[in-house]
Amino acid sequence: MPVLARFIAFIAVVFAAGVAHAEKPEIFSANGAAIGGYDPVAYFTEKKPVKGDPQFSVEWKGAKWQFASAANRDAFKADPAKYAPQYGGYCAFGASEGYAVKTEPDAWSIVDGKLYLNYNTTVRTKWSENIPERIQRADKNWPEILKK
Repeated sequence: MPVLARFIAFIAVVFAAGVAHAEKPEIFSANGAAIGGYDPVAYFTEKKPVKGDPQFSVEWKGAKWQFASAANRDAFKADPAKYAPQYGGYCAFGASEGYAVKTEPDAWSIVDGKLYLNYNTTVRTKWSENIPERIQRADKNWPEILKK
């Protein structure tokens, strides 16, 4: 089987497993915190994933968001839509395919001032091959994805 066909089959299995549950929460959470406890503001300010600290946290959209500093927490509180990842922190590639799938903190991109997370760096590479189309498809799919 060619490499691309194996990759697509792998992605299909991952996404199918990721949607086996009933309706998902609006925000992807892991380890008791939104986006696994990573600081969404740091992606913009530090240009890398930075683990948040529970002492700098805020509740937003039913999830606990953690930040590396009080300044980052306060920036998020002032404008959460500016810093929160698109698609509730679920995988941008998965959203473009119609699924809500977990993400990894190192598989990120900022496009037109918006944060996008992906399942892993391999999937991010695939997503990056046609970002405008992927975003357009994900934006169209997003309202229905969590209902699956």
